[in-house]
Amino acid sequence: MAANKSTGVTTNKIPVVLVMVPFPAQGHINQLLQLSTTISSATSNIPIHFVTTDTLLHQAKSRFAGAPLTNINFHEFTVPVYRDTPSQNSGKFSGLFQPSAEAAMHLRQPVTELLATLSATTHRLVLIYDFLSSVTVEDFVSLPNVEGYSFQGVSAFMVFTFFWEVYGKPNIISDATVEYLPPIDSSFPPEFVEHITKNMKLLSLMTGFLYDGCRLLEGKYIDLMNSEKMMGPDVKQWALGPFDLLDVNPKKEPCERHESLKWLDKQSENSVIFVCFGTSVSLSDEQVVELAIGLEKSGKKFIWVLRVADKEALPREERAEGAKLPDGYEERVKEQGIIIRDWAPQIEILAHSSTGGFLTHCGWNSCMESLTMGVPIAAWPMHCDQPRNSLLITKGLKTGIMVRDWEFGDELVTSATVENAVNRLMASPEGEQIRKRAEEVSFDLRGSVAKGGITRAELESFLRHIMR
Repeated sequence: MAANKSTGVTTNKIPVVLVMVPFPAQGHINQLLQLSTTISSATSNIPIHFVTTDTLLHQAKSRFAGAPLTNINFHEFTVPVYRDTPSQNSGKFSGLFQPSAEAAMHLRQPVTELLATLSATTHRLVLIYDFLSSVTVEDFVSLPNVEGYSFQGVSAFMVFTFFWEVYGKPNIISDATVEYLPPIDSSFPPEFVEHITKNMKLLSLMTGFLYDGCRLLEGKYIDLMNSEKMMGPDVKQWALGPFDLLDVNPKKEPCERHESLKWLDKQSENSVIFVCFGTSVSLSDEQVVELAIGLEKSGKKFIWVLRVADKEALPREERAEGAKLPDGYEERVKEQGIIIRDWAPQIEILAHSSTGGFLTHCGWNSCMESLTMGVPIAAWPMHCDQPRNSLLITKGLKTGIMVRDWEFGDELVTSATVENAVNRLMASPEGEQIRKRAEEVSFDLRGSVAKGGITRAELESFLRHIMR
């Protein structure tokens, strides 16, 4: 309790309350859940409230790997189910994130009402919102005791190069990696660019900027953002990653462990390549066949998560069926690999000693998880920030190889290309050097969250700032 200076009456207001508002997409929700548990583990003095849609919250909780979510207050809201129309579903990647963008808009009213209610109970309401949900929270400026902190769920390299392009590629950096940058409109669907533009117009709302990244890896890009005032004057920045990823193997009974982990227990160290393209990618039937044959011909052990993109917001009868494999394929490869047609515990698989490589779309969650676990990457970007993340991984950090250059993104990746990439990563001198580099990065990232580490210092700095 605190005393009111003008009346001397003791009030029951809480000093600081924290509200998390993610962009309503699985990967983005997972990031702010991880940040929530990271903050909860660091201090018990700040109540944490978490806001999203009801369907996505249930899904995210069921998939979450990390500290218990018991200290977080959840608020779930229903939004209308978005369905594409033919006119909205033309063009490369079109409609990919439109349901999430629509949900972000629909959440504006209930989130505004929640913030107003919580504002009355606290001296300072700290709002951490995904940059892509700026349109959801923009009304918080009408409340006198709310501070907004914009969270970026992509790499600092992606953020910097985006703004670098916006400002006309000024001569402020000497970095060979930027020479390979694909144009934004080659990887983002036009309606998503429109959504990004709406949120860009709200940058002035924020007090500070948060990254799911580590200064050890991306410090120069964060410093350039600051020195060039790309976010505006006097905007503070904190890099808080990697989040609470390290304790991913809580004690479980053997019967509770996922089938993939039991299978990995039987394999030799660094012998298995994990193949997974996240929650927003669906491969064509033709591409599935080429990938299947390439994995088989490589001769390497594999775990392949073969599933369609998340469509949990739709009724079950409207969800797409999984892609079909060649006849007899699963029987042929049953000693070589396993195929999972539903969600898989990605962090736990990457943390397993038998996992020696990761064939991934290079979503930023997957990149950070792989880097933290010291697993080298075969990069196969599909859309949005992934082409630039893959450049950071392969040319910047040198912790992976490129399966296919983005300029050939419209072309089918053949089985021979897949086979070659798997063998380069898993069984070549080049792959061994990349593995050593990935292990070095993992060592640095793990040290960054330990006492005295740079990420721990960033987190403590941020907590001191909001509790001042």
